[in-house]
Amino acid sequence: MMRLRIYYPVLAAAALVVVLHVALAASGKTYYMTQITMSAYYALVVIGLCLLMGYAGQISLGHAGFFAIGGYTIAVLTTYDLGNWRETPAIGLLRSLGLLMQWQDMYGRDILSFSPWLAFAAAMLLAALIALVIGLPVIRLKGHYLAMATLGFGLIIYRIVLGARLLGQADGISNVPAFGLVGGLQVNGRAPFRVQNYYIAWFAVLAAMVLSLNLIHSRVGRALRSIHQSEEAAHSLGIDTYRYKLATFILSALFAAVGGALLTHYNGSIGPSEATVMKSVRYVAIVAVGGMANLWGAMLMGVLLNFLSLRGVFGSFDDAVFGAILIGVMILAPQGLLQVPRWRTVTALLPRRKRA
Repeated sequence: MMRLRIYYPVLAAAALVVVLHVALAASGKTYYMTQITMSAYYALVVIGLCLLMGYAGQISLGHAGFFAIGGYTIAVLTTYDLGNWRETPAIGLLRSLGLLMQWQDMYGRDILSFSPWLAFAAAMLLAALIALVIGLPVIRLKGHYLAMATLGFGLIIYRIVLGARLLGQADGISNVPAFGLVGGLQVNGRAPFRVQNYYIAWFAVLAAMVLSLNLIHSRVGRALRSIHQSEEAAHSLGIDTYRYKLATFILSALFAAVGGALLTHYNGSIGPSEATVMKSVRYVAIVAVGGMANLWGAMLMGVLLNFLSLRGVFGSFDDAVFGAILIGVMILAPQGLLQVPRWRTVTALLPRRKRA
């Protein structure tokens, strides 16, 4: 059984999160917290993808699909009105167990729906089941075949959320009730709601980092690194490569689903744009920038690049910028930008003179 350890960099990061909040509050620029919070939720996808790509050696172009699964599942369950079944024994039992909530939508109508915590558990279960079903055949593939298979999965999820009436089609699902740490489930977007979700987001990110760091420094992590180096050699040593890759794929899908579910509650809505292929390409690009096997680099770049994107720094060229970043990093710094590019890598791109 893996013993959970809290690493000092995680504690330092937690202190930095608090300092950043205090600094923003003192300067009166708390509006930055919205983009920082959203960036943290997106960083959860990047952390999971870093585990999958950098340690298990598997590439995925469909993780935006898992993000959408988490978001749409929790949105449907917390907005679907169960009022017509209010008097049934099943609904009465769920209410007595505290698994339902009563709230008002933007039109003042009373809505009886599943509680966010029950919906969150259902979203995680659904994401894990889908990852298992998809991973069982897909993980056997390698290289570009695996990338194409996960790309196909992402396209399927995108078309489903775009065309399903239950999921709001192109409009998505709005009026999703929020849940915070204190003060009730819905805080209607006031400052306490922003602050609560800022800490919820960073708690989720740092918890994911603790889990991931403990994983890669355990026997499982050593097995994953051996699989990344040479799957055939790892298999010859008795490592069940298929089981390890499948488990990592499911864990990374869960990280993405957690980010999607929490961001949906924070925004109060979710739309098909969260399931596009370019979103998946963006996550892969961020992992490449931070370093394929560098959790801290992936997390930092995930927050930084998403923050710049959400602030509109890249303008209408947002997707083009991330595509260019991916190409540039793969050519000049394949180990990530935090690794200093080797001059021999740069000079190798230049034309060479032919000797006389």
